Amino acid sequence: MYTFSSKLKTFSIILMAVGLLGIGYGFLSAPKDIQEVEKILAADEHGSHGAAHEEKAEASHKEAGHHEAAAEASHDSHKEAGHSEVSGANEHEKHLEHVLHQLQNKPWSAVYVACIFFLLLSMGVLAFYAIQQVAQAGWSPVLFRVMQGITAYLPAGSVIFFILLVLCGLHFNHIFVWLGEGVTDPKSPNYDAIIAGKSGYLNFPFWIVRAFIFLLGWNIYRHFSRKNCLAQDEANDDLYYKKNFKASAGFLVFFIVSESIMSWDWIMSFDPHWFSTLFGWYVFASFFVSGITTIALVTIYLKSKGYLEYVNTSHIHDLAKFMFGISVFWTYLWFSQFMLIWYANIPEEVTYFVTRIQLYNLPFFGAVVMNFVFPLLILINTDFKRLNWVVVMAGVVILLGHYVDFFNMIMPGTVGDKWFIGVPEIASILFFLGLFIFVVFTALTKSPLLAKRNPFIEESKHFHY
Repeated sequence: MYTFSSKLKTFSIILMAVGLLGIGYGFLSAPKDIQEVEKILAADEHGSHGAAHEEKAEASHKEAGHHEAAAEASHDSHKEAGHSEVSGANEHEKHLEHVLHQLQNKPWSAVYVACIFFLLLSMGVLAFYAIQQVAQAGWSPVLFRVMQGITAYLPAGSVIFFILLVLCGLHFNHIFVWLGEGVTDPKSPNYDAIIAGKSGYLNFPFWIVRAFIFLLGWNIYRHFSRKNCLAQDEANDDLYYKKNFKASAGFLVFFIVSESIMSWDWIMSFDPHWFSTLFGWYVFASFFVSGITTIALVTIYLKSKGYLEYVNTSHIHDLAKFMFGISVFWTYLWFSQFMLIWYANIPEEVTYFVTRIQLYNLPFFGAVVMNFVFPLLILINTDFKRLNWVVVMAGVVILLGHYVDFFNMIMPGTVGDKWFIGVPEIASILFFLGLFIFVVFTALTKSPLLAKRNPFIEESKHFHY
């Protein structure tokens, strides 16, 4: 039986405490009204950043087509045409309100990105576990309890994430544009014809019900698959294994449908004017490789502490192969989505990438380096896949890279050009990482780390590649 070390437990609690403090600071430091925003913008223009920073910011606003440039252009045109100053003042106030929402969205978005990343990471592990069950894989049963330990985070992560979605629907924030007031009302100044056309699908009651069904379905499978696996240890036949096989097959059908819809609901709808038919697969590849990477890192850690006696370099090699292969698959989807949209150059489609290239240039292309170039160069060598330190190094970069990938998918639609990886973003990662470590390693203490009555356990014990 695994024993959760006091040092690791203390470390996880410290991470959560520091994370909570940082998250709290992020919310407290966000501007409360447009007067504070005006002061922030004035400080940006005339502060210590200098003329070079001003020119960069003005160019960024102009290229992205944001409200600041629109307000200035509107004000100038009104002045030239001899219009009243009231109209210009209204435009300026609208711009300030827009910036206020972006800056207030920043701590919310930081929490959201970290929350959904760790939630879907555990889902990636659950999907990988179900695939191993249905494929009747002979190499992986010695890793089943590790996978079950990681998926133990799913209930806690689901509750936190569902609460976050409810708070979005109750207008505690403005991160989902389509949840804004009046966007579907033709009489409202906030009316958006495109969002109104999607309101049959994108409306809060239907949206939150879908979220509840998906999270509940995933957790039900997680609960019963673990229950059957533990029961199989004490059984005299393979009845519980067969139950798990059938449950896993049914779950994978539910998962592939719910995962696609989830990606539209929880990520793609941040940009409600844009859509991509590849997006569900793209999101899946991102959290699937993150989940497999986490399995490898937890396995290597437990092995280093003297546990998992039957896990050998061949098991690590196979996990590293999946890390490499799914990284290439992610890149294929990234390039396919980017190349087709960029080459077609249809305005309503290409604006998604224009925004990210102009305003998120470093994280946008940095994610490609971290999620493709680095794993390709490091893990393409067969011998390297057997070296724990190489797999750990590659794994850390992959996880950071896919966090940046989620950051790129979500932040442009919530904070626009006001992004910065600062206290709220780092604190959110620390909190959910601490919670993840605490929940996962507590779960690993609840049962033996070997699924001893699995029909393929002997093959797995003696697996060599």
